[in-house]
Amino acid sequence: MSKTMAQLPYHYGVKVRVFPSTAQKRLIKRNSDASRFIYNEMNGMNRELFLLRQVKTPIMVVQKRIQTLEQRLKSPSTAISNIHGWLNDGDLDSDMKANSIKNYRAAWNLFRKVHRSGTPVFHKKQIEQKYQTSNHYTSKKDVPSMTNGSVRLIDVKTLQVAKLGRMRFKGMPEKLYASRDCIRIGTTTITMDATGRYYVSMQLASEQPFVTKPEKKTHDSVGIDLNTDNFLTDSDGNVVANPRYYRSIKGKLAKAQRKLSRRALRAKREHRPLHDAKNYQKQHAIVASIQRKVANRRNNFLHLVSTTLIKNHDLVVAEELRSKNMLRNHALAMSIADVGWRTLLGMLTYKADLYGRKFVTVNPHNTTQTCSQCGYLMHDDEKLTLKDREWTCPLCGSHHIRDWNAAKNILAKGLVSA
Repeated sequence: MSKTMAQLPYHYGVKVRVFPSTAQKRLIKRNSDASRFIYNEMNGMNRELFLLRQVKTPIMVVQKRIQTLEQRLKSPSTAISNIHGWLNDGDLDSDMKANSIKNYRAAWNLFRKVHRSGTPVFHKKQIEQKYQTSNHYTSKKDVPSMTNGSVRLIDVKTLQVAKLGRMRFKGMPEKLYASRDCIRIGTTTITMDATGRYYVSMQLASEQPFVTKPEKKTHDSVGIDLNTDNFLTDSDGNVVANPRYYRSIKGKLAKAQRKLSRRALRAKREHRPLHDAKNYQKQHAIVASIQRKVANRRNNFLHLVSTTLIKNHDLVVAEELRSKNMLRNHALAMSIADVGWRTLLGMLTYKADLYGRKFVTVNPHNTTQTCSQCGYLMHDDEKLTLKDREWTCPLCGSHHIRDWNAAKNILAKGLVSA
């Protein structure tokens, strides 16, 4: 018997651009709308159940309604489909329904484990479309692969998805396509972004590693200090400049957004819904295109930096960052959001596993205020400010570049914890 996705030791994710036909685009929209509807129905039933349980008076009508909702929530897929018959339409993917319910329950589990995430909320109707489907393999197939499931590769440029049929796609990375017979596809997500581009994201699993791990160890470790002046400074003194992608298009984006706002006001004055206002939709696509280009350039930069760090060092140490708290500083919020620190740390985490390296984060407390040579900690009356980019240790006289010194201290902390 073949293993499940969870039982396989190596996991990977890939996102490819697809080019659906007009009929397939219609099916994607219908499934996306149905997925959002089911999620909101689950949320509505839970909210109503919570409010009814607050009623202290044992009214029979209330008690019956509570029992009805509890019964429906035990098997929500059947209950919701029975009430809303259109969900039984043949165009709708049954796995889409199951995944919508699964995602709602996962949102509650996330709230219970991480209270900062908040309780699930209703999903609003947006231009973007998204739904998930599962991949199934027939029992006749002894070895599940990328070529024999309900979601499978037909050839290097053709992809098969349940309910949608065959779609052209841009292509799979060569290493993955060469190993297609020993890779299994799991949950698949079909999306359309704000610019009208369609993508398919697939969870992959295999008995073999997806990335060939380096045979030789570099025996080298590095600490990195993240800052807004320069993107990062490592413990070897190397500096990576901050590209400031958002600031480079800030003026162009603001001009496009002002134009979008004017077109929205004009449509409202003429009592036309925005989804029927062609000029508004055209300008909205222009704004989304500018934002997408910035995001793509930033992600490409972060991938290059993170891969270089992981490949060239056995141990990478970074400071723990709470971006959510840092964004409360309105003077630095735009600069912090522009650099993408949280995304970089996430990339370093999973790439360290892929390449057999080690990545750790440490508490950055006092890494800037401590001399990396003698360990002297600056007193309250000697504390460095953000303007102090260089300083001299009062005890040993060592001259420090602020960010380089911090990176050395971060590495020292990481070597102790590793």
